[in-house]
Amino acid sequence: MQALRLMDWKTEPELVEVPKPTPGPGQVVVKIGGAGACHSDLHLMHDFDAGMMPWQLPFTLGHENAGWVDSVGDGVSTVSEGDAVAVYGPWGCGKCQRCRHGVENYCENPAEAPVLSGGGGLGLDGGMAEYLLVPSARSLVRLPDGLEPATAAPLTDAGLTPYHAIRRSWPKMTPTSTVVVIGVGGLGHVALQLLKATTAARLIAVDNRTEALDLAARSGADHTVASDAETANAIRDLTGGRGADVMLDFVGSEATIELARTAARPLGDATIIGIAGGSVPFSFFSQPYEVSLQTTYWGSRHELIEVLELASRNLIHVETTTYSLDDALRAYHDLRDGKVRGRAVVVP
Repeated sequence: MQALRLMDWKTEPELVEVPKPTPGPGQVVVKIGGAGACHSDLHLMHDFDAGMMPWQLPFTLGHENAGWVDSVGDGVSTVSEGDAVAVYGPWGCGKCQRCRHGVENYCENPAEAPVLSGGGGLGLDGGMAEYLLVPSARSLVRLPDGLEPATAAPLTDAGLTPYHAIRRSWPKMTPTSTVVVIGVGGLGHVALQLLKATTAARLIAVDNRTEALDLAARSGADHTVASDAETANAIRDLTGGRGADVMLDFVGSEATIELARTAARPLGDATIIGIAGGSVPFSFFSQPYEVSLQTTYWGSRHELIEVLELASRNLIHVETTTYSLDDALRAYHDLRDGKVRGRAVVVP
């Protein structure tokens, strides 16, 4: 079968022929129906030197995956051949307290996981291929009726990651509150839909691209603000001088983190989801009082089930551009060049 594999650090992946996987005990092979292309894959290709990540090369890219069960190993009883499934991306040890509660993104024993601090497409073979070997059937979630794998695939990250960040701040998202989404790309436009579907907060979207602000308006933003030196003042003007109750930064650059922490109101949340590598000084006077500054990573298996349910009820929808597996590298080029509106999905 064909697979798009990262052969070396700081190189572009290659489409190569590899053997079709065979499931061992407890394992499942999934026929891929859709694999999302993510900005974090671009970081793998271009930003990491050998030794920075605890993973062995080569491996197949693609950590946003859905498809149909092709074959199962001995002992698998929770899924059957032909089932439409989404693949829960973080693969933990399955034994620690957090893994037993479905929170494998924060596995407490990563050294005992199939791959250290990763999953399919992140250290092990992912879904930019015709078939994917999933080490444990617990990483599969059946798709609700009517939800196709190509639609569900990006939700496993571009839906789950913002949903987890939003869910932890739900207590602050009242009908009188304001939430700001910084960066309206693959995750940000889904975040706006999730906020609209699950809260009554007023929504402000911030981006420096006109097309992204148009996407934000279509995705439920009540206000759109062009990103510039006056963005923080614009947010304060829209909130009566108070600032936002929750700031969600889907970029993670120095400038956006600075905006997230300083445009929040006292007692607010500033959550950094983007991984652009920014950092800012942190001191007693560097942000409003009692602003909680945190990062998040992916989400839980139960949260993925909730995201898929929202999608099956047409409450959220990922705008996608579809590519064949032969064109998977072009999908990443388009993503790098800012040509993808929403999410790029590879369908073998």
